[in-house]
Amino acid sequence: MNELPTKPLLLSAPEYYINRETSWLEFNNRVLQEAYDPRTPLLERLKFLAIFSANLDEYFMVRVAALKEQVEALFNQRTPDGLTPQEQLQAIYTRLQPVVVRQHEYFEQEMRRRLADQGIYLLDYIDLDQEQRLYLRQYFEEHIFPVLTPLAVDPSHPFPFISNLSLNLAVIVQEETSGKEYFARLKVPNLLPRFLALPAGLSHPPAGQPALWSGVPLEQVIAHNLEPLFPGMHILEYHGFRVTRGAEAEVQQSEADDLLQAIEEVLRQRRFGGSVVRLEVQASMPVTVRARLMEELTIGEQDVYEVRGMLGQRDLIALWELPLPQFKDHPWSPVVPREFQEGEDQDNLFAVLDQRDLLVHHPYQSFAGTVQRFLTQASQDPEVLAIKMTLYRTSGDSPIVDALIRAAENGKQVAVLVELKARFDEENNILWARKLEKVGVHVVYGLLGLKTHTKIALVVRREKNRIRRYVHIGTGNYNPKTARLYTDLGLLSSQEDLGADLSDLFNYLTGYSRQQAYRKLLVAPMNLRERMLGLIDREATHSQGGKAGRIIAKMNSLVDPEVITHLYRASQAGVQIDLIVRGICCLRPGLAGVSENIRVVSVVGRFLEHSRVFYFYNQGQEEVFIGSADWMPRNLDRRVEAVVPVEDQRLSRDLQEIVGTMLADNRHAWDLQPDCTYTQRQPQEGERERSCQDQLMATARGGVGVGEWS
Repeated sequence: MNELPTKPLLLSAPEYYINRETSWLEFNNRVLQEAYDPRTPLLERLKFLAIFSANLDEYFMVRVAALKEQVEALFNQRTPDGLTPQEQLQAIYTRLQPVVVRQHEYFEQEMRRRLADQGIYLLDYIDLDQEQRLYLRQYFEEHIFPVLTPLAVDPSHPFPFISNLSLNLAVIVQEETSGKEYFARLKVPNLLPRFLALPAGLSHPPAGQPALWSGVPLEQVIAHNLEPLFPGMHILEYHGFRVTRGAEAEVQQSEADDLLQAIEEVLRQRRFGGSVVRLEVQASMPVTVRARLMEELTIGEQDVYEVRGMLGQRDLIALWELPLPQFKDHPWSPVVPREFQEGEDQDNLFAVLDQRDLLVHHPYQSFAGTVQRFLTQASQDPEVLAIKMTLYRTSGDSPIVDALIRAAENGKQVAVLVELKARFDEENNILWARKLEKVGVHVVYGLLGLKTHTKIALVVRREKNRIRRYVHIGTGNYNPKTARLYTDLGLLSSQEDLGADLSDLFNYLTGYSRQQAYRKLLVAPMNLRERMLGLIDREATHSQGGKAGRIIAKMNSLVDPEVITHLYRASQAGVQIDLIVRGICCLRPGLAGVSENIRVVSVVGRFLEHSRVFYFYNQGQEEVFIGSADWMPRNLDRRVEAVVPVEDQRLSRDLQEIVGTMLADNRHAWDLQPDCTYTQRQPQEGERERSCQDQLMATARGGVGVGEWS
């Protein structure tokens, strides 16, 4: 075997890596650009503003909080790109401040005007007429006032705890008799609608303009009706502010006899929150009030973000939900593939899988009509003996869980691994775990020190005189709701080797198995890293030997330094590499002598790109894999993941066409530049716009084939 090329370059040098935290900010900025893009339908632009804000909330709760903890612990280890935790915090602040300023300016100065032009009026209380104010005053007295609790802050009333992501008013009042001024905090109740709609008869649009909806932010209604809350006081001023707290809390599993109980304790801690990591204040807030909040919350100037306009734009999702389809993306109903339609093999999906593997692609193809049907049929089939699956995240009214309950009630052996450590879904998973246990399902909660992130299901069926195993191995969660919003892939198969591999993997997850080798599956943390590096190196070896080398990989994030180093070596050997990385990418493409043969593209559209696909040319003996793992240290080393080869040539070609369609996109695609910035593709003169997601919808409906289009 020829040796891989060696270059007098230190591929671990910081200049060859992009910082993880700032790379994520670039991803969220691409989300924000969809809000700015005039091609995006009006209410969809509000949706992207809301997603950008919600993403940012979680980023501060998790990533910024972790960096602050490192600084406080005097942990100064540098990242692969050479930054300390403190330097990363400074880089975040420097990059984010102007982005947040522009975000709010755009909403206040551009979006509100565009909404009004179409008859959607988000009004300021100060601009209301007397009739509208009287209506809202009455609404305040009946529905809002009884809920409010003003909290005094003085020597006998300590500064109150400010809960995570809460919207608040800092109110300055003056006593009528003494003239003395006081500070009070008033929380805006999050159980009430953020936007209070005015009745149609009170909309009063400009002459000749229709009013499809009009309303006022809740906090403004409260702010302009404060007098009943402070009788005997003059209201001098009020200013909105919002607090973000760290959400991470470690589960000390080695000390927890009951993981369920330990997770519940983490949830209790999170409700109260960790230390404050961000303070958002309205620009009108005086320096004195701002300084007092900073002192009480124990934060510095770097943690303060000044907002001109409405705080908490994640709540704009409520306006996106208005029943106004003319301002949204055209509706999409996932298609049920022919193999799953009623009438073909009737209710016996197992007969179809007995003949061939099936590949499902959500949300283009129906989750309910494919994966959900597979599990529902298994729960009802008298020949099915056992069902085993992993649940990482699922919906609040999960038909998957209902199918598992029915299976247990029908006397089948049902075993489910519920990952209680799925961040922000812990409470939901606890509820389902208890519900499953009550009907006799064998529920386990994962492995010590590892999250179980793999998406697998195993059905064991009795057929004549033998036992047959059917599997589903996917890239996404068993969640019917997100299956309509996230792009994911799944393989349904009756291959003996895959069934045996999943049996071994479930024994590892639920028992004391120490299985390290698998027939076909690539499993983390056992062999996935080694196998992926080997596949990359094999392409480099072929290319070094004068043969073509080709890698295409699609994932959510590329962070792992070892994988990046091997990709750099493959590029140096001449391998042509295309990476479709939706979010974080720490690899720098296009660097002379290092990565000039690597191209990185990110696709941000109406659906969240979530599927993982890995293609290796292998001298024409192409190998394609799908699975649950990104190329990140946590996926390769600290999570249980499964990646499966798709060996059916027909399905392999389908996967190649899918990634080919994405690489040809010139509407939602962004190219990562060597200087770490992203450039959005635009159709060239005379070239038509090509949206990969639109094309995949057309293909699912039976329109023009992907190959013809691309």
